[in-house]
Amino acid sequence: MNPTLRRLWPATPRQALAEATWIATTGLLPLLSVLLLLAGTTLGLALTPVLAGLLILTGVLKTARLFGGLHRRLAARLLNLPLPAPPRTDLKPGLWNWLTARLSDRTAWRSVAYLLVRLPTALLALLGTGALGLYGLASFTYPFTWLLETRPGHGLPVFNIQSDTWTGSLVWCVSGILVLAVWPAVVHLITGVDRLLLRTLVADPDLRERVRFLEETRATALDDAAEQLRRIERDLHDGAQAQLVAMAMKLGLAKEELAAGPVDLDQIRTLVEAAHGNAKQALTELRDLARGIHPAALDKGLNLALSTLASSADFSAAVTVELSRRPPPSLETIVYFAAAELMTNASKHGAGRCTVLVEDREDVLRLTVIDHGPGGAAIIPGGGLSGIAERLRPADGDLTVSSPDGGPTVVTATLPLPR
Repeated sequence: MNPTLRRLWPATPRQALAEATWIATTGLLPLLSVLLLLAGTTLGLALTPVLAGLLILTGVLKTARLFGGLHRRLAARLLNLPLPAPPRTDLKPGLWNWLTARLSDRTAWRSVAYLLVRLPTALLALLGTGALGLYGLASFTYPFTWLLETRPGHGLPVFNIQSDTWTGSLVWCVSGILVLAVWPAVVHLITGVDRLLLRTLVADPDLRERVRFLEETRATALDDAAEQLRRIERDLHDGAQAQLVAMAMKLGLAKEELAAGPVDLDQIRTLVEAAHGNAKQALTELRDLARGIHPAALDKGLNLALSTLASSADFSAAVTVELSRRPPPSLETIVYFAAAELMTNASKHGAGRCTVLVEDREDVLRLTVIDHGPGGAAIIPGGGLSGIAERLRPADGDLTVSSPDGGPTVVTATLPLPR
């Protein structure tokens, strides 16, 4: 079957049954919900001069939110359309704050809009697909009912299905088969419109965007973690493991020399010294590897870690850390490695000096690195700054660059702090 035509039909009989169940289940649900909402709204408006009216209106919106949630759960089960759950209403102390939060609940108002739009489409879908399916079944079974019919005319009381001969009833049967064949496609098309309405009105667009962003950053974080594991494996194999293998070989030769009889102390001393050098080199490489995973100085905070990093650099780096509270370890690690890479860039292009500032303002952790190089830096896909931006994204971070020709270059990384 042509791929375009294949998309017009449900993928499996199970999906076709689920979509038909959706239309049958939700066909009258919007009508019931809208009638309840209209009754509640009328009563609430009538009693608005007193407090009871506002309370009833908040109850109406709460009911609309519940009906919207019911459609969302049915869509996940029957239409295979998982929609993100709406956020909880932020209720603050005080009656006025409570009323304001309830009456301005965006999720509830979106549910009201969905129910009003869905009301005519749901009724048309239920009546249209029901009539079409009933016609198909009646026409398909007409040759059998024709044989059982005892009245003249041999007709059915619906859709004017009638034939004077049994052969003529077969024509009705063929038309019924054709209708039943396309009926799943009609249902699939109607549920496609329902899916669009659900995505547009029931799901909060900001929440949809947030889910999409989290899916992308999750994939980025997984790829970055896999790359880090491959790097660690490669560094262990090419570095510390090679040194340990060489040390084992030299100690093995020294052992053979000691067991061979006359002992050549100079040769054994040379082998042991070489093995000792391999051991020290392996320790150095393991320390460097561990520092690349989590620097030990970071356990005592960003101030000490970045100051230690700056003091070991081969250029001038002024570090200032002004934090009202210590950030979570995960954010500290991100900021540390972002600062380390930005300082490395500054050492290459920043005229031999840079300024590093870490501060927190209004629940945002901000890292700023300033160098006095020639400028012209930009976030380019595949570049170093792009890599830093990708590492910030899983934590909802952002990277901005200001680098006019002639400098200075100011790179700012921001990360939201938990409240």
